[in-house]
Amino acid sequence: MKYKYFLILLTAFSIFNAANELDPLEILKEYVSIDTVNPPGNESNAVEFLGDILEDFGIEYKAYESAPGRGNLIARINGGDMPALILMHHTDVVPFNAEYWISDPMVAEEIDGYLYGRGVIDMKGLGVQHLMAFLDAFKNKEKLNRDIIFMATADEEAGGLFGVGWLIDNHPEVFDGAGYVLNEGGSGLDIDGQKIFNVEVTQKVPVWLKLTAEGVPGHGSMPRKSSAVIKILKALNALNDNPFTPRIIPPVDEYFKSLAMDMNEPEASLFKNLARSVKNKKFIDDLQDENAALHALTRDTCSITMLKGSSKINVIPPTASAEVDCRMLPDREVKEFLADFKNIVEPFDVDVEVLLSFKRGVSSRDSSLYKTIEKVTSELYKNSKVIPSVATGFTDSHFTRDLGIESYGFNPTLYPAGEVRGIHGNNERVSIKLFRQSTADLTQIVQEFTQKKNK
Repeated sequence: MKYKYFLILLTAFSIFNAANELDPLEILKEYVSIDTVNPPGNESNAVEFLGDILEDFGIEYKAYESAPGRGNLIARINGGDMPALILMHHTDVVPFNAEYWISDPMVAEEIDGYLYGRGVIDMKGLGVQHLMAFLDAFKNKEKLNRDIIFMATADEEAGGLFGVGWLIDNHPEVFDGAGYVLNEGGSGLDIDGQKIFNVEVTQKVPVWLKLTAEGVPGHGSMPRKSSAVIKILKALNALNDNPFTPRIIPPVDEYFKSLAMDMNEPEASLFKNLARSVKNKKFIDDLQDENAALHALTRDTCSITMLKGSSKINVIPPTASAEVDCRMLPDREVKEFLADFKNIVEPFDVDVEVLLSFKRGVSSRDSSLYKTIEKVTSELYKNSKVIPSVATGFTDSHFTRDLGIESYGFNPTLYPAGEVRGIHGNNERVSIKLFRQSTADLTQIVQEFTQKKNK
């Protein structure tokens, strides 16, 4: 493999610490430098990098390419007969504009106690934490009460169809016996000493739509009363002027009630009585202005993101289109949402096409994995709280929930309020101290869940 000699050098000079143990920070630095920007992905680069580390420990793995360069890695440690745990992370990262970074996004750099680089949070950092927990389990494999699967997949940032989705369709055997998944989607928060761990148990359902209109083409100097572009604009204006009615589903209500515990009045009462509060237009407008992520949990949403008309300023085009990123609360079927959407836009003579949508799913708060997270975090951090949360975005967990696998978004990093920076934006960074601590914390959670108990 092309990284083999490179890994030998790393092993000799960098990825081991003074105690001759693998250093997760140094692994993360090297992982950031592996180019997996999607598009195009090239996740096979990550498969080779991670595979070389696994081989160095004598761990067998399988590599699956869904397309040239689109690699996925699966490694399994055999344990007891309890349902297996999957440690799942995606290896692709989103593009960047280096002009707006304070450092090279592809060269992880330590600055003032932080590590900067594309993917240090989303999600190569958590992937390294999974790797460390997996290697620890391998060293103690005789103690395991279940199999542990390390899964590094492609294409999550573009929908996962070359990653987890492809594996389910083409190699479903890699999920045999799996009962639980730990993935991205939730993290810790330290608010003035109050430590809160969000565990993502469900997520809004993406419904990506394309609107298309036709009209009579012509010269820009001779406008008509209507055109393809005007139809699209009218439909989008109607969509923008008619937001979906707020409705509060139980996981969101519980999440807001938990947040209210650390608030002062009158905000605390507003969050505790969310179903009533969202009927107040000022509350819902203020919430959107102050915290768009929380606002998005109170209703179905659509963001107008792409427009296409003429390719020349003086030409009225025969067709125009727009693409809209809609996210639906996971309490109804997509067809019901589509009916509401079409009622808004179809009077303006536009066609609606579904580009992408997923099934909805909710993971249980009563599972043994969720309870293990509660147990270990409470032991590590006295008076901390675990809160079930709903993700506004989507992750690969929707695929595994479709398989009936209890899937949780969880990262034990305790970010101070406002500290999560640069995800999908500029200057993505993570506190080095917090990264090291959360790596140890995650390993302890995995140990508690997967090791046999002394009787």
